[in-house]
Amino acid sequence: MSDSESVSGSDNPWSGRIAQYKEDIFFDSTFQNHQFRFRTTYGLFSPKAIDAGTELLIETLDINSDYDCLDLGCGYGPIGIALARLAPEGRTLLVDKDYVAIEYSQHNLELNEIINADVLLSNGLSKISDDQLFDVVAMNLPAKIGNELTTVLFADSFLHLKPGGALYVVSLAGMRGFIKRSLEGIFGNVNKLKQGKQHAVHISYREPQTK
Repeated sequence: MSDSESVSGSDNPWSGRIAQYKEDIFFDSTFQNHQFRFRTTYGLFSPKAIDAGTELLIETLDINSDYDCLDLGCGYGPIGIALARLAPEGRTLLVDKDYVAIEYSQHNLELNEIINADVLLSNGLSKISDDQLFDVVAMNLPAKIGNELTTVLFADSFLHLKPGGALYVVSLAGMRGFIKRSLEGIFGNVNKLKQGKQHAVHISYREPQTK
């Protein structure tokens, strides 16, 4: 008998645990007095609960009911789903470069009966048409994507904001120096809205042009 045969099927002590790891994960969360349910899987960021940075960002959002919003790097969709619920008269777009994230974002839109949102597989904002503009772009900035890509995402977000529109960014607190310099350089303004134990939320506005 080969080694592979000796640990196959019912004789494999790992089979039950592996099967459990492959099952979808479900959990509930409440943000801004709205209750949500999420379906996730291992391999996506923070699959068993909403991470502290995302929670801090969502609780900081100030959203009008008719805003058009973008969740940049949506994962399984908590930020975008919260945006869509807070802005039922607008439309929200959730984008991610990971097709599994897009699949689970779509699952979660349906699970939460969100009908004013769409999902899009996109590397950053590359697949979003130039003329599609948003009132709000929100993102939980990954810590390890590098300064170059971070700068690209900030600059592309600026171009896709309506005049007066806002970019919300949550990041690890240790990144705040670079975040502030980058946002100030691109937008000409930046404010820290919230400081958590490990994360900080910053906002920048695309200021209307004056004649």
